[in-house]
Amino acid sequence: MSGEPDFIESDVSRPSPRPAKRRLTFVLLAGLMAMLGLGSAAYYFAMRPVTLKLAVGPANSDDLKAVQTLAQAFNNQRNSTIRLRTIPTEGAVASAQALANGKADLAIIRGDLDVPKNAQAAAILRKNVVVLWVPPAPKVKGRKAAPKITRIAQLAGHRIGVIGRTEANVKLLKVILNQYGVDPNTVEITQFPANEAAEAIRHQRADAYLAAGPANSRITTDAILASSRDGGTPTILAIDLAEAIAQNHPAYEASAIPAGSFGSVPEDEVKTISFSHHIVARKSLSESTVAAFTRQLFSIRQALKNEFPLAAKIETPDTDKDATIPAHPGAAAFVDGEEKTFLDRYSDYIWWGLMALSAMGSAGAWFAGYLKKDERHSNSSLRDRLLDMIAVARKSDSAEELDQLQEEADAILRDTLQCFENGAIEQAALTAFNIALEQFHNAVADRRALLIGQPQHLQRTAQLRAAGTL
Repeated sequence: MSGEPDFIESDVSRPSPRPAKRRLTFVLLAGLMAMLGLGSAAYYFAMRPVTLKLAVGPANSDDLKAVQTLAQAFNNQRNSTIRLRTIPTEGAVASAQALANGKADLAIIRGDLDVPKNAQAAAILRKNVVVLWVPPAPKVKGRKAAPKITRIAQLAGHRIGVIGRTEANVKLLKVILNQYGVDPNTVEITQFPANEAAEAIRHQRADAYLAAGPANSRITTDAILASSRDGGTPTILAIDLAEAIAQNHPAYEASAIPAGSFGSVPEDEVKTISFSHHIVARKSLSESTVAAFTRQLFSIRQALKNEFPLAAKIETPDTDKDATIPAHPGAAAFVDGEEKTFLDRYSDYIWWGLMALSAMGSAGAWFAGYLKKDERHSNSSLRDRLLDMIAVARKSDSAEELDQLQEEADAILRDTLQCFENGAIEQAALTAFNIALEQFHNAVADRRALLIGQPQHLQRTAQLRAAGTL
């Protein structure tokens, strides 16, 4: 016997309620921070500037200068979503190869060359006209002047100089000759670098010349002016079968050289063919990226055309389904006014995000209930203990025992209120607990009143009996 009343000791283990509210708050805050972090990361990756690599060449060409000017304007523009990085190449063929190999995102290519399978048009950088001309025959005393060449069919057996080192211009010349029934093997074709063309023409190294470039090309203009001699002016040969060439070779278009395009030459409008230099994009580039590039390109073009005239030559791509180079869906959306907004592009992600948030809320509610399960079980045990204490209080024989029961009841009350604050028990459970607590207090009060009313010797006997010494 320990000397203490056995019925005072509780056989119910009452661990302190776990701080479920604090843990639940932490979990909810962690989930909210994770969602905010994911949302912020998604917005950053969606809106961050994208740097596109643009292949262009050759060195010192008008195309390279144009692209460098555009890249500087792109990179200096505020709130720019697209930035450009120039990748110099040896020419249009090398640029096309860089795009095909995935080394570039964009490239400047000639429309009359082989187009990479993964290339789609984003814009037309410029259109080039073909100029085929014959210098005036030199005047030599005592010698009869050679027959004047006035038609392309008369070029057989003559020397033709091609300005520019690219094989594409030689291929272009052969297309023209074949259309007029002139075997390319019957002519002598010589290529001159663009920076040496004027000097070669002055030294009469060919009987006719071909150049391809913009209508206001300085290289072509200088070459034609260098052809003038002894007061004579060169003759621009008309390509009057331009429509037939365009029909047989879709990369070319029938065009015309306006009168006076190169000084006083030609005197009248002359038929010719033209082809385009395209800005092409990799097919795998996202629609939104190419649409943003195209929109930014034409916005900058307006600002640059006064200080950089070549910018005014930039045109929108052909969005027809039968176009020689199909337009990239992003560029076509910009041209056709069907560019998707932010919500259009990311509505599915937003919807799935809301679904994920809802699922997290449900999971959080389940987790909160799981965390509170132990507290609810503990509180239920405490309430059962309180009911047992009512029976013990009604049989108590001493005021000391009642005081100890009261202390235990106070501890149970404190734990129960903490559980209620943590949300572990509902209002109905607290009401039931209050009823049990009131019954306990009534039992203690009744028993205390009964003990006070007993004679002193009976109280002493009850105390000895409770202590086990009687």
